[in-house]
Amino acid sequence: MNVTEITTKAKVLLEALPYIQDFRGSTFVVKYGGSFMDDPDPAVRNRVAYDIAFLAAVGINVVVVHGGGKAITKALEASGLKSQFAPNGMRITDEASVQIVKKTLDEVVNKDVCDAISLAKAKPKGLAGDSVLVCEKLLVDDNGNAVDLGYVGEVTEVKVKLIKKEIADGNVPVISPVAEGLDGKPYNVNADLVAGRVASALRARRLVYMSDVPGLLSNPSDPESLISTLKISQVDDLKKRGVIDKGMRPKVMSAVRALQEGVQRVHFIDGRQSHSLLMEIFTDSGIGTEIVHG
Repeated sequence: MNVTEITTKAKVLLEALPYIQDFRGSTFVVKYGGSFMDDPDPAVRNRVAYDIAFLAAVGINVVVVHGGGKAITKALEASGLKSQFAPNGMRITDEASVQIVKKTLDEVVNKDVCDAISLAKAKPKGLAGDSVLVCEKLLVDDNGNAVDLGYVGEVTEVKVKLIKKEIADGNVPVISPVAEGLDGKPYNVNADLVAGRVASALRARRLVYMSDVPGLLSNPSDPESLISTLKISQVDDLKKRGVIDKGMRPKVMSAVRALQEGVQRVHFIDGRQSHSLLMEIFTDSGIGTEIVHG
């Protein structure tokens, strides 16, 4: 390695230093989801885990909420269960299906994420979502009519003490998107919304959504049209213009709610890009979209 390369590396570390000093002891919630979770190349799947391990190593309390990836779809297909749909076209999750969803999330996806973080020499602790999340049944509004989607819930309570105990023990909690219903049964819950609720409950300094898009684009067909910073006050206008479309709406609205409930800043970044988490958090320019107060 020549002197120029060494100097360049030193500059990178020095750029990160004030962020490391500022964030030490803070809590970050990372939503781990997107097609990169299912990439056949282990190096791609594990890259994010090394970023998470880095955050933990510099004294940041990291809490991970993961999605289901393709594992749930595969498991439901293998079970032979036929999908049912409500009149508005949304999938209904019956009791048999939710048991498969829970088993897949807790025993397959959660384990895979924990194994990757362990490989990066951090200390993950897998938490079945229904051990730390409580929900009520989600009823979707369809033109004034309440649609029952079965065992699909909306988080109403986060058991903060249980999560904080794992953090205090030096672990990285890894939470699956399943919650316990008021009837004591497991319910499937939207992972993006779970991440927002967990971040709010923990009063997280940062909430980071990792997916397979670069961030929020002013022109969805043009990856160069990235919106680097978005204020809450600009969200409604972008929804009206279709910039925040159906796919991004749950993420953006859960981000806005999290900000209103005490989270300081929310980020949307592309998990497919090498070390995007570190670049977003520890560099001056960042790499995705941040949503801020204002």
